[in-house]
Amino acid sequence: MASFSEIINSDRPVLVDFFAEWCGPCKTMKPILEDLKSKLGNSASVLKVDVDKNPHAASKYQIKSIPTLILFKKGQPVWRQSGVVQANQLAQIIKQHQ
Repeated sequence: MASFSEIINSDRPVLVDFFAEWCGPCKTMKPILEDLKSKLGNSASVLKVDVDKNPHAASKYQIKSIPTLILFKKGQPVWRQSGVVQANQLAQIIKQHQ
Protein backbone atom coordinates (compact mmCIF):
# COMPACT_ATOMS: atom_id res chain seq x y z
CA MET A 1 0.00 0.00 0.00
CA ALA A 2 1.32 3.44 -0.94
CA SER A 3 2.26 5.87 1.83
CA PHE A 4 0.46 9.17 2.35
CA SER A 5 3.39 11.14 0.89
CA GLU A 6 3.56 8.87 -2.17
CA ILE A 7 -0.16 9.38 -2.80
CA ILE A 8 -0.12 13.17 -2.48
CA ASN A 9 2.99 13.42 -4.67
CA SER A 10 1.02 11.99 -7.58
CA ASP A 11 0.93 13.86 -10.90
CA ARG A 12 -2.84 14.01 -10.69
CA PRO A 13 -4.66 16.08 -8.04
CA VAL A 14 -5.40 14.38 -4.71
CA LEU A 15 -8.22 15.65 -2.50
CA VAL A 16 -7.61 14.72 1.14
CA ASP A 17 -10.52 14.74 3.59
CA PHE A 18 -9.28 15.06 7.18
CA PHE A 19 -12.14 13.70 9.28
CA ALA A 20 -13.13 11.86 12.48
CA GLU A 21 -15.70 9.11 13.00
CA TRP A 22 -17.52 11.11 15.71
CA CYS A 23 -17.85 14.29 13.61
CA GLY A 24 -21.37 15.04 12.30
CA PRO A 25 -20.35 17.27 9.36
CA CYS A 26 -17.73 14.65 8.42
CA LYS A 27 -20.54 12.11 8.06
CA THR A 28 -22.30 14.58 5.75
CA MET A 29 -19.18 14.68 3.56
CA LYS A 30 -19.04 10.89 3.06
CA PRO A 31 -21.78 10.61 0.37
CA ILE A 32 -20.59 13.89 -1.21
CA LEU A 33 -17.08 12.44 -1.63
CA GLU A 34 -18.46 9.17 -2.99
CA ASP A 35 -20.45 11.16 -5.57
CA LEU A 36 -17.34 13.18 -6.40
CA LYS A 37 -15.24 10.02 -6.90
CA SER A 38 -17.74 8.72 -9.46
CA LYS A 39 -17.67 12.08 -11.32
CA LEU A 40 -13.86 12.29 -11.35
CA GLY A 41 -13.04 8.81 -12.59
CA ASN A 42 -9.25 8.57 -12.93
CA SER A 43 -8.62 12.31 -13.27
CA ALA A 44 -8.03 12.76 -9.52
CA SER A 45 -7.91 10.79 -6.27
CA VAL A 46 -9.88 11.21 -3.07
CA LEU A 47 -8.27 10.13 0.19
CA LYS A 48 -9.80 10.11 3.67
CA VAL A 49 -7.53 10.60 6.70
CA ASP A 50 -8.92 9.94 10.19
CA VAL A 51 -7.32 12.60 12.43
CA ASP A 52 -7.72 10.38 15.52
CA LYS A 53 -5.79 7.52 13.89
CA ASN A 54 -3.27 9.81 12.12
CA PRO A 55 -2.45 12.65 14.53
CA HIS A 56 0.94 13.22 12.85
CA ALA A 57 -0.68 14.06 9.50
CA ALA A 58 -3.28 16.26 11.21
CA SER A 59 -0.53 18.11 13.06
CA LYS A 60 1.69 18.47 9.98
CA TYR A 61 -1.11 20.17 8.02
CA GLN A 62 -2.36 22.15 11.04
CA ILE A 63 -5.86 20.67 11.02
CA LYS A 64 -7.78 22.74 13.59
CA SER A 65 -11.33 21.84 12.58
CA ILE A 66 -12.90 18.95 10.74
CA PRO A 67 -13.79 18.19 8.12
CA THR A 68 -10.90 19.95 6.44
CA LEU A 69 -10.34 19.31 2.75
CA ILE A 70 -6.93 19.91 1.18
CA LEU A 71 -6.23 19.52 -2.53
CA PHE A 72 -2.65 18.45 -3.27
CA LYS A 73 -0.91 18.72 -6.63
CA LYS A 74 2.52 17.07 -6.85
CA GLY A 75 2.77 17.07 -3.04
CA GLN A 76 1.91 20.74 -2.59
CA PRO A 77 -1.37 22.00 -1.07
CA VAL A 78 -3.07 24.15 -3.73
CA TRP A 79 -6.49 24.61 -2.06
CA ARG A 80 -7.88 24.18 1.44
CA GLN A 81 -11.24 24.61 3.11
CA SER A 82 -12.90 23.50 6.33
CA GLY A 83 -16.53 22.44 6.53
CA VAL A 84 -18.92 20.73 4.16
CA VAL A 85 -18.31 21.43 0.46
CA GLN A 86 -20.66 20.21 -2.28
CA ALA A 87 -19.45 17.75 -4.94
CA ASN A 88 -20.00 20.15 -7.87
CA GLN A 89 -17.89 22.85 -6.19
CA LEU A 90 -15.14 20.32 -5.41
CA ALA A 91 -15.19 19.03 -8.99
CA GLN A 92 -14.72 22.61 -10.29
CA ILE A 93 -11.81 23.26 -7.91
CA ILE A 94 -10.11 20.00 -8.90
CA LYS A 95 -10.63 20.77 -12.61
CA GLN A 96 -8.86 24.13 -12.14
CA HIS A 97 -5.80 22.33 -10.76
CA GLN A 98 -5.46 19.50 -13.29
